[in-house]
Amino acid sequence: MARWTLPDQWLAPPADRSAPESDDTLILLFMCCHPALSPASQIALTLRAVGGLTTAEVGRAFLVPEATMTRRISRAKRTSADSGIPFSLPPEPERAARLGAVLHVLYLIFNEGYASTSGPSLHRQDLSAEAIRLARIVHRLLPDDGEVAGLLALMLLTDARRPARTGPDGGLVPMAEQDRSRWNADYIAEGVALVSTALPRGRTGPYQLQAAIAAVHDEAPSAEQTDWPQIMALYEVLLQISDNPVVALNHAVAVAMVQGAEAGLELLAEIETDARIATDHRLSAVRAHLLEMAGDRPAAREAYLAAARRTTSFPQQRYLHARAARLTDDQ
Repeated sequence: MARWTLPDQWLAPPADRSAPESDDTLILLFMCCHPALSPASQIALTLRAVGGLTTAEVGRAFLVPEATMTRRISRAKRTSADSGIPFSLPPEPERAARLGAVLHVLYLIFNEGYASTSGPSLHRQDLSAEAIRLARIVHRLLPDDGEVAGLLALMLLTDARRPARTGPDGGLVPMAEQDRSRWNADYIAEGVALVSTALPRGRTGPYQLQAAIAAVHDEAPSAEQTDWPQIMALYEVLLQISDNPVVALNHAVAVAMVQGAEAGLELLAEIETDARIATDHRLSAVRAHLLEMAGDRPAAREAYLAAARRTTSFPQQRYLHARAARLTDDQ
Protein backbone atom coordinates (compact mmCIF):
# COMPACT_ATOMS: atom_id res chain seq x y z
CA MET A 1 0.00 0.00 0.00
CA ALA A 2 1.35 3.43 -0.94
CA ARG A 3 1.59 6.01 1.81
CA TRP A 4 0.73 9.66 1.47
CA THR A 5 3.29 12.37 2.13
CA LEU A 6 1.23 15.40 3.07
CA PRO A 7 1.26 18.25 2.56
CA ASP A 8 4.61 20.00 2.81
CA GLN A 9 6.61 17.60 0.62
CA TRP A 10 3.78 16.81 -1.80
CA LEU A 11 2.74 19.98 -3.51
CA ALA A 12 1.52 21.05 -6.91
CA PRO A 13 3.88 22.93 -9.23
CA PRO A 14 4.12 26.65 -8.41
CA ALA A 15 1.20 28.54 -9.94
CA ASP A 16 3.50 31.00 -11.69
CA ARG A 17 5.36 28.22 -13.53
CA SER A 18 4.08 26.72 -16.77
CA ALA A 19 3.05 23.13 -16.15
CA PRO A 20 2.84 20.42 -18.78
CA GLU A 21 -0.53 18.91 -19.58
CA SER A 22 0.67 15.66 -18.04
CA ASP A 23 1.44 17.16 -14.61
CA ASP A 24 0.03 15.50 -11.52
CA THR A 25 -1.91 18.47 -10.18
CA LEU A 26 -5.35 17.03 -10.98
CA ILE A 27 -4.44 13.68 -9.40
CA LEU A 28 -3.28 15.50 -6.29
CA LEU A 29 -6.48 17.51 -6.28
CA PHE A 30 -8.69 14.41 -6.22
CA MET A 31 -6.47 12.59 -3.73
CA CYS A 32 -6.77 15.42 -1.22
CA CYS A 33 -10.54 15.01 -1.52
CA HIS A 34 -10.38 11.39 -0.32
CA PRO A 35 -13.61 10.15 1.35
CA ALA A 36 -11.66 9.27 4.50
CA LEU A 37 -11.70 13.02 5.21
CA SER A 38 -14.70 15.13 6.08
CA PRO A 39 -15.77 17.55 3.32
CA ALA A 40 -14.43 20.52 5.30
CA SER A 41 -11.08 18.78 5.82
CA GLN A 42 -10.87 17.81 2.14
CA ILE A 43 -11.24 21.42 1.12
CA ALA A 44 -8.88 22.80 3.76
CA LEU A 45 -6.14 20.29 2.98
CA THR A 46 -6.40 20.85 -0.75
CA LEU A 47 -6.18 24.60 -0.35
CA ARG A 48 -2.91 24.09 1.52
CA ALA A 49 -1.43 21.30 -0.61
CA VAL A 50 -2.61 22.34 -4.08
CA GLY A 51 -3.58 26.00 -3.82
CA GLY A 52 -0.66 27.05 -1.66
CA LEU A 53 -2.77 29.24 0.62
CA THR A 54 -1.55 29.92 4.14
CA THR A 55 -3.54 28.55 7.07
CA ALA A 56 -4.74 32.08 7.85
CA GLU A 57 -6.00 32.54 4.28
CA VAL A 58 -7.79 29.19 4.38
CA GLY A 59 -9.42 30.21 7.66
CA ARG A 60 -10.68 33.47 6.18
CA ALA A 61 -12.03 31.60 3.17
CA PHE A 62 -14.05 29.42 5.57
CA LEU A 63 -15.01 32.37 7.81
CA VAL A 64 -13.38 30.65 10.82
CA PRO A 65 -10.46 31.70 13.08
CA GLU A 66 -6.94 30.72 12.07
CA ALA A 67 -6.55 28.54 15.19
CA THR A 68 -9.64 26.55 14.24
CA MET A 69 -8.31 26.00 10.73
CA THR A 70 -4.89 24.96 12.07
CA ARG A 71 -6.53 22.20 14.12
CA ARG A 72 -8.67 21.13 11.17
CA ILE A 73 -5.70 20.84 8.81
CA SER A 74 -3.65 19.01 11.44
CA ARG A 75 -6.44 16.44 11.88
CA ALA A 76 -6.68 16.05 8.10
CA LYS A 77 -2.93 15.38 7.88
CA ARG A 78 -3.14 12.70 10.56
CA THR A 79 -6.13 11.03 8.92
CA SER A 80 -4.53 11.13 5.48
CA ALA A 81 -1.11 9.88 6.55
CA ASP A 82 -2.27 6.26 6.89
CA SER A 83 -4.56 6.19 3.83
CA GLY A 84 -2.76 3.93 1.36
CA ILE A 85 -3.95 4.62 -2.17
CA PRO A 86 -2.19 4.66 -5.55
CA PHE A 87 -1.17 8.00 -7.01
CA SER A 88 -3.75 8.02 -9.80
CA LEU A 89 -7.18 9.38 -10.59
CA PRO A 90 -9.92 7.54 -8.68
CA PRO A 91 -12.26 5.25 -10.62
CA GLU A 92 -15.31 6.83 -12.21
CA PRO A 93 -17.91 6.30 -9.42
CA GLU A 94 -15.58 7.55 -6.69
CA ARG A 95 -14.44 10.44 -8.85
CA ALA A 96 -18.02 11.68 -9.14
CA ALA A 97 -18.46 11.51 -5.37
CA ARG A 98 -15.39 13.68 -4.77
CA LEU A 99 -16.22 16.24 -7.44
CA GLY A 100 -18.26 18.54 -5.19
CA ALA A 101 -15.32 19.04 -2.83
CA VAL A 102 -12.93 19.54 -5.76
CA LEU A 103 -15.13 22.28 -7.27
CA HIS A 104 -15.51 24.03 -3.93
CA VAL A 105 -11.73 24.02 -3.48
CA LEU A 106 -11.21 25.65 -6.86
CA TYR A 107 -13.92 28.21 -6.09
CA LEU A 108 -12.21 29.24 -2.85
CA ILE A 109 -8.76 29.38 -4.44
CA PHE A 110 -10.12 31.63 -7.19
CA ASN A 111 -11.85 33.91 -4.70
CA GLU A 112 -8.66 34.35 -2.67
CA GLY A 113 -6.80 35.20 -5.86
CA TYR A 114 -9.39 37.64 -7.21
CA ALA A 115 -9.98 39.46 -3.93
CA SER A 116 -7.09 38.78 -1.55
CA THR A 117 -8.19 38.82 2.06
CA SER A 118 -4.90 40.22 3.34
CA GLY A 119 -1.71 41.96 2.29
CA PRO A 120 -0.76 44.92 0.11
CA SER A 121 -2.35 43.80 -3.18
CA LEU A 122 -5.98 43.57 -4.16
CA HIS A 123 -5.30 40.53 -6.35
CA ARG A 124 -3.17 37.42 -6.23
CA GLN A 125 -3.18 36.71 -9.93
CA ASP A 126 -1.16 33.51 -9.50
CA LEU A 127 -3.97 31.95 -7.45
CA SER A 128 -6.82 33.00 -9.74
CA ALA A 129 -4.85 31.86 -12.80
CA GLU A 130 -4.13 28.53 -11.14
CA ALA A 131 -7.79 28.04 -10.26
CA ILE A 132 -8.82 28.74 -13.86
CA ARG A 133 -6.13 26.37 -15.15
CA LEU A 134 -7.33 23.57 -12.87
CA ALA A 135 -10.97 24.24 -13.72
CA ARG A 136 -10.14 23.90 -17.42
CA ILE A 137 -8.51 20.54 -16.72
CA VAL A 138 -11.55 19.31 -14.79
CA HIS A 139 -13.83 20.59 -17.58
CA ARG A 140 -11.84 18.64 -20.17
CA LEU A 141 -12.17 15.56 -17.97
CA LEU A 142 -15.93 16.05 -17.44
CA PRO A 143 -17.16 18.11 -20.42
CA ASP A 144 -20.84 17.25 -19.89
CA ASP A 145 -21.04 18.21 -16.22
CA GLY A 146 -23.07 21.40 -15.91
CA GLU A 147 -21.59 22.51 -12.60
CA VAL A 148 -18.01 22.07 -13.85
CA ALA A 149 -18.87 24.25 -16.83
CA GLY A 150 -20.69 26.67 -14.55
CA LEU A 151 -17.70 27.08 -12.26
CA LEU A 152 -15.29 27.67 -15.14
CA ALA A 153 -17.75 30.19 -16.61
CA LEU A 154 -18.06 31.96 -13.26
CA MET A 155 -14.28 32.27 -12.95
CA LEU A 156 -13.88 33.61 -16.48
CA LEU A 157 -16.76 36.09 -16.22
CA THR A 158 -15.45 37.38 -12.90
CA ASP A 159 -11.77 37.51 -13.85
CA ALA A 160 -12.73 39.36 -17.04
CA ARG A 161 -13.25 42.48 -14.89
CA ARG A 162 -9.85 42.30 -13.18
CA PRO A 163 -7.99 44.70 -15.56
CA ALA A 164 -10.43 47.49 -14.64
CA ARG A 165 -10.75 46.68 -10.95
CA THR A 166 -7.70 48.67 -9.84
CA GLY A 167 -6.67 52.24 -10.56
CA PRO A 168 -3.17 53.50 -11.45
CA ASP A 169 -2.28 53.58 -7.75
CA GLY A 170 -3.46 50.01 -7.18
CA GLY A 171 -6.62 51.17 -5.41
CA LEU A 172 -9.96 49.41 -5.71
CA VAL A 173 -12.36 50.62 -8.41
CA PRO A 174 -15.94 49.37 -7.75
CA MET A 175 -17.76 47.73 -10.63
CA ALA A 176 -20.15 50.64 -11.12
CA GLU A 177 -17.17 52.95 -11.80
CA GLN A 178 -15.03 50.61 -13.92
CA ASP A 179 -14.05 51.30 -17.53
CA ARG A 180 -15.84 48.39 -19.17
CA SER A 181 -13.79 48.73 -22.34
CA ARG A 182 -10.91 47.26 -20.29
CA TRP A 183 -12.84 44.09 -19.44
CA ASN A 184 -11.53 40.91 -21.10
CA ALA A 185 -13.96 40.40 -24.00
CA ASP A 186 -12.59 36.93 -24.81
CA TYR A 187 -13.20 35.70 -21.26
CA ILE A 188 -16.72 37.16 -21.33
CA ALA A 189 -17.55 35.48 -24.62
CA GLU A 190 -16.16 32.13 -23.43
CA GLY A 191 -17.95 32.37 -20.09
CA VAL A 192 -21.30 33.30 -21.62
CA ALA A 193 -21.01 30.43 -24.10
CA LEU A 194 -20.21 27.95 -21.31
CA VAL A 195 -23.10 28.95 -19.07
CA SER A 196 -25.55 29.24 -21.98
CA THR A 197 -24.75 25.64 -22.95
CA ALA A 198 -24.80 24.33 -19.37
CA LEU A 199 -28.05 25.90 -18.10
CA PRO A 200 -30.48 23.90 -20.28
CA ARG A 201 -28.93 20.58 -19.17
CA GLY A 202 -30.72 18.87 -16.29
CA ARG A 203 -30.61 20.28 -12.74
CA THR A 204 -29.23 23.78 -12.37
CA GLY A 205 -26.64 24.10 -9.61
CA PRO A 206 -25.23 27.05 -7.67
CA TYR A 207 -22.16 27.59 -9.87
CA GLN A 208 -24.32 27.85 -12.98
CA LEU A 209 -26.60 30.36 -11.24
CA GLN A 210 -23.66 32.46 -10.06
CA ALA A 211 -22.22 32.36 -13.57
CA ALA A 212 -25.58 33.51 -14.96
CA ILE A 213 -25.55 36.46 -12.53
CA ALA A 214 -21.99 37.32 -13.56
CA ALA A 215 -23.02 37.13 -17.22
CA VAL A 216 -25.85 39.64 -16.66
CA HIS A 217 -23.35 42.05 -15.10
CA ASP A 218 -20.76 41.54 -17.84
CA GLU A 219 -23.21 41.93 -20.73
CA ALA A 220 -24.64 45.23 -19.42
CA PRO A 221 -23.34 48.14 -21.52
CA SER A 222 -23.09 50.30 -18.38
CA ALA A 223 -23.78 50.10 -14.65
CA GLU A 224 -27.00 52.06 -15.15
CA GLN A 225 -28.24 49.56 -17.74
CA THR A 226 -27.68 46.50 -15.54
CA ASP A 227 -30.74 44.23 -15.42
CA TRP A 228 -31.10 44.26 -11.63
CA PRO A 229 -34.56 42.61 -11.62
CA GLN A 230 -33.07 39.59 -13.40
CA ILE A 231 -30.12 39.51 -10.99
CA MET A 232 -32.50 39.69 -8.01
CA ALA A 233 -34.56 36.82 -9.42
CA LEU A 234 -31.46 34.69 -9.98
CA TYR A 235 -30.27 35.31 -6.41
CA GLU A 236 -33.69 34.25 -5.11
CA VAL A 237 -33.37 30.94 -6.97
CA LEU A 238 -29.81 30.57 -5.65
CA LEU A 239 -30.96 31.18 -2.06
CA GLN A 240 -33.37 28.24 -2.39
CA ILE A 241 -30.50 25.81 -2.96
CA SER A 242 -27.59 27.49 -1.13
CA ASP A 243 -27.46 28.32 2.59
CA ASN A 244 -24.70 30.87 2.17
CA PRO A 245 -24.64 34.23 3.99
CA VAL A 246 -22.62 35.87 1.22
CA VAL A 247 -25.34 34.94 -1.28
CA ALA A 248 -27.90 36.46 1.09
CA LEU A 249 -25.76 39.61 1.32
CA ASN A 250 -25.57 39.94 -2.46
CA HIS A 251 -29.31 39.35 -2.69
CA ALA A 252 -29.89 42.24 -0.28
CA VAL A 253 -27.88 44.51 -2.58
CA ALA A 254 -29.90 43.39 -5.60
CA VAL A 255 -33.16 44.00 -3.73
CA ALA A 256 -31.96 47.49 -2.81
CA MET A 257 -31.18 48.23 -6.46
CA VAL A 258 -34.68 47.14 -7.50
CA GLN A 259 -36.90 48.09 -4.56
CA GLY A 260 -34.89 50.77 -2.79
CA ALA A 261 -32.30 51.01 -0.02
CA GLU A 262 -34.80 50.53 2.82
CA ALA A 263 -35.87 47.14 1.45
CA GLY A 264 -32.23 46.09 1.27
CA LEU A 265 -31.55 47.28 4.82
CA GLU A 266 -34.49 45.23 6.13
CA LEU A 267 -32.94 42.09 4.65
CA LEU A 268 -29.56 43.09 6.03
CA ALA A 269 -30.98 43.17 9.56
CA GLU A 270 -31.84 39.48 9.19
CA ILE A 271 -28.40 38.57 7.86
CA GLU A 272 -26.68 40.29 10.81
CA THR A 273 -27.88 37.50 13.11
CA ASP A 274 -25.87 34.91 11.14
CA ALA A 275 -22.71 34.21 13.14
CA ARG A 276 -20.88 33.07 9.99
CA ILE A 277 -20.75 36.61 8.63
CA ALA A 278 -21.58 38.87 11.60
CA THR A 279 -17.97 40.08 11.94
CA ASP A 280 -17.08 40.04 8.23
CA HIS A 281 -16.12 43.38 6.71
CA ARG A 282 -18.40 42.75 3.73
CA LEU A 283 -21.48 43.00 5.94
CA SER A 284 -20.45 46.44 7.23
CA ALA A 285 -19.45 47.59 3.73
CA VAL A 286 -22.84 46.64 2.28
CA ARG A 287 -24.60 48.31 5.22
CA ALA A 288 -22.57 51.46 4.54
CA HIS A 289 -23.44 51.41 0.84
CA LEU A 290 -27.16 51.00 1.51
CA LEU A 291 -27.17 53.66 4.22
CA GLU A 292 -25.47 56.02 1.77
CA MET A 293 -28.14 55.18 -0.81
CA ALA A 294 -30.79 55.95 1.82
CA GLY A 295 -29.22 59.35 2.54
CA ASP A 296 -28.03 58.60 6.08
CA ARG A 297 -24.51 59.95 5.63
CA PRO A 298 -23.32 59.87 9.28
CA ALA A 299 -24.40 56.24 9.76
CA ALA A 300 -22.92 55.29 6.39
CA ARG A 301 -19.61 56.89 7.35
CA GLU A 302 -19.45 54.92 10.60
CA ALA A 303 -20.27 51.70 8.77
CA TYR A 304 -17.50 52.31 6.21
CA LEU A 305 -15.02 52.87 9.05
CA ALA A 306 -16.23 49.70 10.79
CA ALA A 307 -15.72 47.74 7.57
CA ALA A 308 -12.19 49.17 7.23
CA ARG A 309 -11.35 47.99 10.74
CA ARG A 310 -12.55 44.48 9.96
CA THR A 311 -10.62 43.83 6.75
CA THR A 312 -6.95 42.85 6.60
CA SER A 313 -6.62 43.83 2.92
CA PHE A 314 -4.74 47.12 2.62
CA PRO A 315 -6.41 48.17 -0.68
CA GLN A 316 -9.82 47.45 0.83
CA GLN A 317 -8.92 49.53 3.89
CA ARG A 318 -7.83 52.45 1.72
CA TYR A 319 -11.01 52.25 -0.36
CA LEU A 320 -13.30 52.10 2.67
CA HIS A 321 -11.51 54.99 4.40
CA ALA A 322 -11.85 57.03 1.21
CA ARG A 323 -15.58 56.30 1.05
CA ALA A 324 -15.93 57.38 4.68
CA ALA A 325 -13.97 60.58 4.04
CA ARG A 326 -16.46 61.57 1.31
CA LEU A 327 -19.24 61.56 3.90
CA THR A 328 -17.84 63.96 6.49
CA ASP A 329 -20.37 66.34 7.99
CA ASP A 330 -18.85 69.46 6.42
CA GLN A 331 -19.41 68.26 2.86
